[in-house]
Amino acid sequence: MPPSHHSPDGGFRNPWPKATQPVFTGMLRWAVTRTVKPRIDRTPRGSFPTATPGFERPRAALDAASLTWVGHATFLIQIGGKNILTDPIWSNRCSPVRFAGPRRYMPPAIPFEELPPIDLVLLTHDHYDHLDAPTVQRLTAAHSSARWLVPLGLVQFIEQRGACEIAELDWWAELEIDGLNVTSVPAQHFSGRGLKRNLSLWCGWVVRSTGHTLYFVGDTGRHTSFSEIGARLGPFDTVIMPIGAYDPRWFMAPVHINPEEAVGSFVELTGGSGRECSMVPMHWGTFKLTDEPMTEPPERARAAWEANGLDPERLWVMGHGETRWI
Repeated sequence: MPPSHHSPDGGFRNPWPKATQPVFTGMLRWAVTRTVKPRIDRTPRGSFPTATPGFERPRAALDAASLTWVGHATFLIQIGGKNILTDPIWSNRCSPVRFAGPRRYMPPAIPFEELPPIDLVLLTHDHYDHLDAPTVQRLTAAHSSARWLVPLGLVQFIEQRGACEIAELDWWAELEIDGLNVTSVPAQHFSGRGLKRNLSLWCGWVVRSTGHTLYFVGDTGRHTSFSEIGARLGPFDTVIMPIGAYDPRWFMAPVHINPEEAVGSFVELTGGSGRECSMVPMHWGTFKLTDEPMTEPPERARAAWEANGLDPERLWVMGHGETRWI
């Protein structure tokens, strides 16, 4: 009996009953709405807070852990003596072509040439703002010894662009890599870079070293497995949680949580109190993918955090390039 997130006719699906997915007719309706009633965002490009990265070179100490926000869902994570990149994109646009599509509001906060040696790359799914083919090719050329962990169905894509060490994981599968335990966990989303949908899987990642446990959520809608993830793999030191690309809700709700849902998911993960865990918002402030104002996601996240009575010191709204030590 295949797992419930495997489609009987091949490919993958969300196993939760209310997890509908965007359809082409919905995309057309959204496009018409944006044409008839455009929503103008006057946020200037390059206007978000920045910081000078403070990661260690070539690597942090074995018992140390830090994360540096490059932008969108791209982080440099130093944990267990390893350098990890998540969903790396250094291109100016997240698009199948270089002359059109969403353009960066902020440049990558670490210039590509200034990256430390990369040991591991974690990919959550194949959408253009998370899986960028030019960046994959640059990484495989410049960091040829890096190991890539991908959800089911993405090995060939990465292999064709020069990677040698690749492993693909199903939900709840785990690997031991030089002292790190890395586990693929469920997410409510979809995949596809063209007309064909859901031929590869989508996921989040939990990375555990001797002294730290970090959860990179990836793209997700609100689902019922956050408490299970927390029970099976927690407690966490840090949860990197998406808070942007959520408007209009009638279209985006199944695949992108909004800031209030992000905080609610964090509460479920941590059993209600947050304990000593910090939440790092991501998936905002770099590309304008949906209708909400660019500056809105962290404002709503802060309000939801306060409404839930959580420690304000544990919400890390980072500037592009900022490094936080866990």
